[in-house]
Amino acid sequence: MDDGNSGERTAAPELRTLQQKVAYMVEKTFPGQKVSGRAFAELVRERGGALSHSYFSNILAGKVTHPSEDILKALGLGFGVDWRFFKEESEVVDDVVAGLQFLAKRRTGEISGLAGRGVDDAGLPAELLEFALSLLKEAQGDGPSDRPAEGGGSR
Repeated sequence: MDDGNSGERTAAPELRTLQQKVAYMVEKTFPGQKVSGRAFAELVRERGGALSHSYFSNILAGKVTHPSEDILKALGLGFGVDWRFFKEESEVVDDVVAGLQFLAKRRTGEISGLAGRGVDDAGLPAELLEFALSLLKEAQGDGPSDRPAEGGGSR
């Protein structure tokens, strides 16, 4: 059993339902905070989306299970992740979880750099490169986030 202190968590949490995914994202995006539906709805509005606070609360309560694509996109905006994470049987769930685990390890110093492995001549797909750069930008905090990542050699 993982007590959360070992740093060796390898199994991703079970994220099958919309409620589980949103609750997980609330926990990881706002650790130790209680986020109201109003605060989250305002965050979505600030980022160019639309989501009512009551609808968000109903998602967290498990009352909404099959929202529209627009609602999923609003959730993605609010949490800063690919909206497809919230789709049923999403192919990006594992990628987002891995990204969050990467950020946690980056913050604790367990990871200090990146190296591309298994990248073919075409390089990384644009979406994956954007995602990796966004993770690095967030991890840098107040660092020089306006300049492009350097390096790029493969191992």
